[in-house]
This record gives sequence, structure tokens and C-alpha cells, in this order.
Amino acid sequence: MAMKPRKIAEGLYQPLAEINVTPLVDVMLVLLIIFMVTAPMLATGIKVNLPGARAAQPLEAKDPVIVVVAKDGSVSVGKDQVSREALAATVKDRLGQSNGVVQLRGDREASYGDVVWVMDELAANGVTRIAIVSGVRRSIPAKPPSPTP
Repeated sequence: MAMKPRKIAEGLYQPLAEINVTPLVDVMLVLLIIFMVTAPMLATGIKVNLPGARAAQPLEAKDPVIVVVAKDGSVSVGKDQVSREALAATVKDRLGQSNGVVQLRGDREASYGDVVWVMDELAANGVTRIAIVSGVRRSIPAKPPSPTP
């Protein structure tokens, strides 16, 4: 409800210096509702019933390159053990036949420095898509208390 401006004198009015925020709130609520309704449709797309095909192939048909760091510090690419000097060259050769991802698997008891060295060596040679693979987390058994003398 709008307020009438106050009259100071004959023909003179004092300006109304209050902002009416009701229309602003109405517009903002309408925009909020519109975004709330349309956002889920933009994120998921439209559901369709796709037809089947006999010759269909998955998009990621190629396997990643797997680099393994053993607990003694030795490095393997796939099942082949490689020297530290030949690691980057071997991985780059195999990246052409893969999906471009290197999966790095470090043994639980491997030195942290060895795993970081492998990551650093690959990154320094232009291999940037490196994924660190871990297993399913299991509860770690508590160490038995040490006997006190």
C-alpha cells in the first residue's frame, strides 16, 4: 500500500524517501521458483528409452596404463618391470594405445617417497592424467598395548 506524500505548503510536497521492496521481493521469489524448477532438468537431461544395437561399444573401450610401485621400490608398467630411467618413455609409448589415463597403484608398505617420485617423474615428462588407485577401506586392527614393566 503506497503512502501519500506529505504536503508542506500550498503546492509543495515533501518527497517520499522510502523504498517499496514488495515488488522486488515478489520478482525475486518468482525467479527463485523458476530456477528451482528448471535446475534439475538441466543437470540430468531428458530421460529416453534408448534402442539396443548389436554392434554398440562402450565409450571407454581402451584400458588405462597401470603403473605399480612395489614395497621394495621397484616400478612396473602393467606386468612388465621397468627401470626408473625408462619409466617415462615406457608410459608414453603405452598411452597411445590406452584411454590417456595412468593409474598409479602403490603398495601399502611402499615408501611414500617412491610413489611421489613416480608421480613427479611422469608429470615432468608431460603425463598429467594420473589417478591414484586405492582399495576398499577396511578397519585397521588396533595394536596390542605394549606391556609395562
